Amino acid sequence: MWYICLSIYYLEGLVILKKKPHIRKINRVKRLLLIFVIFGIAFFVVVGRLFYVMDVKADVYKTGALHESITDVEITPKRGSILDRNDNELAVSIDAYRVDIDMNALRVSLKKSGTSMDDLIQNLSSILNMSTKQITKILYMKSSNGNPIKYATLIRQIDKGQADRIKALKIQGLIISGDTKRHYINNNFLASTIGYTNAESKGVTGVEASYNTELSGTPGREILEKDNKGEELPYEDSQYTPAINGKNVELTIDEKIQKYAEDAAETALKDNKAKAVTITVMNPKNGEILAMVNKPDYDPNNPNGNNNETSEQITSSWKNNAVQNTFEPGSIFKVITSYAAMAENVVNDSTRFSDPGYADVDGVRINEWNMIGFPSQTFQDIIKNSSNVGFVKLGVDLLGKDRLFKYINLFNLGQKTGIDLPGESTGIVRSINKTNKVDLANIAFGQGISLTAVQYLAAFNSVANGGSWIRPHVMRRIVHTDSNNKEIVDKTYDNLGEKTILDKNTTTTLRGYLRNVVAPGQNGVGAKADVPGLDIAGKTGTAQKSDPKTGGYAPGKYMSSFAGMAPYTDPKITMLVSIDEPDPGNYYAGSTAAPVAHDLFQEIFDYLQTSGDAALK
Repeated sequence: MWYICLSIYYLEGLVILKKKPHIRKINRVKRLLLIFVIFGIAFFVVVGRLFYVMDVKADVYKTGALHESITDVEITPKRGSILDRNDNELAVSIDAYRVDIDMNALRVSLKKSGTSMDDLIQNLSSILNMSTKQITKILYMKSSNGNPIKYATLIRQIDKGQADRIKALKIQGLIISGDTKRHYINNNFLASTIGYTNAESKGVTGVEASYNTELSGTPGREILEKDNKGEELPYEDSQYTPAINGKNVELTIDEKIQKYAEDAAETALKDNKAKAVTITVMNPKNGEILAMVNKPDYDPNNPNGNNNETSEQITSSWKNNAVQNTFEPGSIFKVITSYAAMAENVVNDSTRFSDPGYADVDGVRINEWNMIGFPSQTFQDIIKNSSNVGFVKLGVDLLGKDRLFKYINLFNLGQKTGIDLPGESTGIVRSINKTNKVDLANIAFGQGISLTAVQYLAAFNSVANGGSWIRPHVMRRIVHTDSNNKEIVDKTYDNLGEKTILDKNTTTTLRGYLRNVVAPGQNGVGAKADVPGLDIAGKTGTAQKSDPKTGGYAPGKYMSSFAGMAPYTDPKITMLVSIDEPDPGNYYAGSTAAPVAHDLFQEIFDYLQTSGDAALK
């Protein structure tokens, strides 16, 4: 501007020299005034712009500069452990590393080192076993407003060797910090109950999901300031908020009993050439689940399986069948019908049931399971023999649908138990208004009604414990360790929902009848479950499986179950063994599920004797 003004002044001066002196003086004044005006305008423009930048937009520019010079790193808390009731570790978090990216610092560093983005992507791919496509997608990711991202997470849960190789690249903007990785100590052990976590250490299924908040803890933060080259400034008082580690979840599961149940289920799966096996073991007095097994299962250390499995097979293996799947219970449901008949006083010792091998209900023939029927039976006999025809007459002729449905509702069947595991199914109980006599006949012996294993066991436990419905659960306590390494109990499970629903004397009598199903010399259908000295009571159930395609029953497909308690006078243990689609050449529960229960009861009570019932305390 100075150059322009002086040039104008010089040129005008040359012209004016030829003019008269008084004119030259007037024009000189005009020129000076013009220059002052120009300088004045320029001055006010510059000052105004400075005022706008330094005052009006100061906060905006300060925030932008601060954002460019600061890296905000989240500090991952250590996820709490999952323990059995005796503090044996089942799931723990081990040290690992994560890599985050500060894109601005990364670009500066790459330019400074002469490394191209493509070269960096190739190096990272070989170190992290990630595809170049995955890495490229992260590095060139855009925010919701379409602008390139400034900060992103590249990968989590890598090991020390990988972290060291990335450090060796000496690229600023690749931020390596501590992380944790979930480790399931016994691989498949209790897999469907424990569940697993994803790459962000969030629970996806099982206990990991139900108690994710307690296990997760609270992340910390570290705010680092950088210079204009993207390098960290050596300030000692960086803003640092430590992470608060997650709390431990102690389960009601007993590792020893779980191991017995795991082995029993695996053996049953192979011996019966079955599709699946589910076993649940409980303490009927407090609703604690001591073991819960589903076979086949998966390894939560590698929840996505292998390349030979379809996505449907993988996701199916995650399911906890005892909680999420429903099944028609078959004859184990006769425990419910039996209690209803006793409570309503529609049977006594003189009641007799004829059984020619079938029953006719509104023109529909319902066959006995043995086809030839039984001689005249007492009420106790139809329980011991698991007589379908006897229970059809009990349900249709003696109880009727109003009274049977009264007890279905009383036992909370067709309703979620509220168990502290995700994905619980409700079950299917037909509307009473849409139930005809044939439907009622089928329901009386356990067909045409659908339950979950935990739903049935909660009802069965109320018979075992003298009349109280108690919510099944897997969490026993939530604990953490303080700075002095002292264990602090944060919460004890107390959501039992306990309520008295049955008459104590009636349940005592019914347990005696169920003992005859198993007791030697009684020729009951559950005799193969008996263990001398344990006084096991129980009920077998063999139900046809429905075919969703036809709406009828699938030929040759059955669910074989045994529900048992011991000792029957004052049960300490209840269990439900279910074998899904056993070999159609040998599918009756008395020959498939009852022997599994025999072996498992034997092992559990041997253990309880040596441990002084520690598993129940």
